[in-house]
Amino acid sequence: MLLRRGAVALTAGLALSNGALAQSPVYKCVDAEGRVEFTDSNRRGCKLLDLPGYTPPAPRASAPIPSVRPSNPGPAAGVAPAAFPRVDSAQQRARDDDRREILNDELRFEEKKLADLKRDFNNGEPERQGNERNYAKYQERVASMREEIGRTERNVEALRREIANIR
Repeated sequence: MLLRRGAVALTAGLALSNGALAQSPVYKCVDAEGRVEFTDSNRRGCKLLDLPGYTPPAPRASAPIPSVRPSNPGPAAGVAPAAFPRVDSAQQRARDDDRREILNDELRFEEKKLADLKRDFNNGEPERQGNERNYAKYQERVASMREEIGRTERNVEALRREIANIR
């Protein structure tokens, strides 16, 4: 309760201080349970606070909304600006070759990892370890191995798709 009063006092103090002049109206709201909330939206049970230094903004005259799009909307979203750096085709080909080589290295690594995982998994019956006297612990390890194999298979497929997408 003391913390809530402190927060309310801090909020009110900030709203009333000259260092933090309010830019919008501040309402003090009290709900059915007696909780106090300060907000900038008027709701049922809220009272507008008269804050020193606050002057409500003058109503702005709304500009007429044009019914037709401007004749020169500017460059299209998909078109690069004139100052956008260009890459010549030889340099782009070299970048694509580097990318393909990196992805192929990653693919080889993931395929080797998958082969090792499948070998250790032994068709769903991996060898029990010494610390797995409890069968539930063994089943937990088998399940995590199965998840790791699935994750690695998805990585291999994603890498193959990515390599196929390189021009």
